[in-house]
Amino acid sequence: MSSPAGRKMSLQTFTEQFKCCICLDIYTDPVSLPCTHNFCLKCIQAYWDTKGKCECPLCKKMYKKRPTLWINREFAEIIDVLRRATQDDTEVPTSIVSPPPRQQCIAVPCDICHGSESTSVKSCLVCQESYCEMHLAPHSRVPALKRHPLVDPDILINSHVCREHGKPLTLFCKTDHQPVCVSCTEGTHRRHEVIPMEKESRRIKNHMKATKLNIQQMIQTRLRKMDEITKAVEDGKKITEWEIQRNGRVCTTLMKAIQRHYTELVAELEEKQMKAQQRANKILEKLEQEISDLQTRTSELQQLEFTENPIHLIQGFPSLSILPTSQDWSEVTVQSDNTMWTLKKAVNKLADVCQEATFQLSLEEADKMKQYADDVTLDPETASGWLLLSPDGKEVSISSHKRKASLPDNPQRFDACVCVLGKQSFTSGRHYWVVQVGDKTDWDLGVVRKSINRKGAITVCPDSGFWAICRRKGGLSLSACARPSVTLHLQETPQRVGIFLDIEEGSVSFYDADAKNHIYTYSGCNFTEPIYPYFNPCVQENGRNSEPLIISPMSTIQEGMTIGTEV
Repeated sequence: MSSPAGRKMSLQTFTEQFKCCICLDIYTDPVSLPCTHNFCLKCIQAYWDTKGKCECPLCKKMYKKRPTLWINREFAEIIDVLRRATQDDTEVPTSIVSPPPRQQCIAVPCDICHGSESTSVKSCLVCQESYCEMHLAPHSRVPALKRHPLVDPDILINSHVCREHGKPLTLFCKTDHQPVCVSCTEGTHRRHEVIPMEKESRRIKNHMKATKLNIQQMIQTRLRKMDEITKAVEDGKKITEWEIQRNGRVCTTLMKAIQRHYTELVAELEEKQMKAQQRANKILEKLEQEISDLQTRTSELQQLEFTENPIHLIQGFPSLSILPTSQDWSEVTVQSDNTMWTLKKAVNKLADVCQEATFQLSLEEADKMKQYADDVTLDPETASGWLLLSPDGKEVSISSHKRKASLPDNPQRFDACVCVLGKQSFTSGRHYWVVQVGDKTDWDLGVVRKSINRKGAITVCPDSGFWAICRRKGGLSLSACARPSVTLHLQETPQRVGIFLDIEEGSVSFYDADAKNHIYTYSGCNFTEPIYPYFNPCVQENGRNSEPLIISPMSTIQEGMTIGTEV
């Protein structure tokens, strides 16, 4: 048996673990918050009343609603036992230096030694069991059990007895949520709903089973999510390796093409230089011949000039006065730069190779996007009063009159602009959908953030939360709705537009879904809110542009998928 001084010190140590952090005193009517931190009932209520908000004073977790607080009766009983044990120690006279050891009132059998008469030496206030010397050993060896407060066995026994009437706590008051004795039902707990303790115990055990089952289901859900993420990572490694190999092949092809075109360029330049050299040599030979002829004629004239015979001079000069046949060289030139247009033609040839590679990559990327297809539908709660939506939420067209009277004016609805959003919102991942625009002369398509302005005039641009492209007046070119607007020149206007949203990458890309050509990409987008698909069929003009915008079904988008299944 431990000495009273040692026991007092031990109880004081345990008592520190049962103090409220608000009043700094032992808990009174202890309650537990959902975050598992404990406080006195009145302390936490006063704290919330003063702060004006519901938060845990320790971990600062916020609660939208004030949690329902129930007094933790088992915890309260432990605290009551500690409080009474502490009071018993304080009543020991200080004049007694070595008081006699405290004697147990009754011999309490060990709860583990079933069928034996082993007497317990200590009881655990957490485990709520009494142990003999042998079975008490784990509480001094296991780290988690070493923190459990131990008391004399008769103290634990007394905690199961009504303090007011001294009778066993065999009943449970459902009104006050606490154990009571038979005499309590005739006094304080008269007319309360009281049931046998065993019945409440069975209810709690059943509830405990349901809780454990729910916990196991939550564990299994998280294990499946872990498997899903692990598989995604492994698939990502395989896809990355495949992409590295594919990119290596593409880059090797391009580098070979560059080397080949460089070799051809050098050969062409050298050939041009050789031909220019040959032409220049021929010109030089002709000039040398003419110079030689002229020099010969000069010598003949000099000889004739010094003759003393007038008749010979007169007869010989006419033939020598006629100059040798020669060419007019004033317009003949030899260019020193023989590389004109050569490099440009070589680069154009290389550009053709790159364009072909880009086209092939676009085909592959278009197929890869199909695996992220989403079943997008239109949200009638956001549709302008001028719009007509199909029952399946896949088509939207412009009406000839506004249906304002039949539609509730809610904050989500566009009023002045003929727009509608998709029902689905996206906060992560990759998403792809296709919209059939047909021969419509005017339309907008893209995505928007949740907090966009929906009332009055709207500016469609990224600064306002819109990432979209548009067509106007039936023009061949499209426009990216940026600031300033970006004109998108296309070989042909798309009949179906694919929109690919990558939240993590922060990008929105637009494609000709049939030709599989890239149209435009917004990159570096900061998606901090839920993102919604955006549709604007635009107004009619003299019967033109009356066709609907039609969202393609997932089944048609995913037809012919080849990429993404190789892993």
